[in-house]
Amino acid sequence: MSRIGLQPITIEDGVEVKIDGSIVTVKGSLGEITVTLPDNLSISMEEKEIKLAVKDNTKQANSNHGTYRMLINNAIYGVKNGYQKTLELVGVGYRARMEGANLVLNVGWNHPITVEPYEGITIEVPDETKVIIKGYDKQKVGQFAAKVRELRKPEPYKGKGIRYEGEYVRRKNPKASIAGSK
Repeated sequence: MSRIGLQPITIEDGVEVKIDGSIVTVKGSLGEITVTLPDNLSISMEEKEIKLAVKDNTKQANSNHGTYRMLINNAIYGVKNGYQKTLELVGVGYRARMEGANLVLNVGWNHPITVEPYEGITIEVPDETKVIIKGYDKQKVGQFAAKVRELRKPEPYKGKGIRYEGEYVRRKNPKASIAGSK
């Protein structure tokens, strides 16, 4: 049994949850998210709490129990408060700016790269070396941040690239001596 899956989900004020069979729709001030449950889970709602239960005691059902509990919990939190990821650009000449809703990056290529945000994602550029990605869907925010980071991953020799705020980049020695070679 999943310990996380057994915990009840509390519905916050200002969030509306509808359960239609195995489809859970969460609506809030920021947006709407739909989560479809697998056949091996059942869901029940009592006033301000949602509980998930396992129908059959299989390994897959137990794995899904905690996962789908957190997906619904993240949806409830996201439509009420939202999520954000912050990216830092490290390197000489590495800059970001906004052109309309699109993000334009200068990250060492011979041309600027334009990135169009996903639906439900907003981008802020408070200064040239910082990009803030906001949205109500945790998965989309993380996926878009990973897509932007993929354009120029931090490299281990000089530390240049796009990294998450607070991410540690393990540095390497530029010339490692090989023992025994002449």
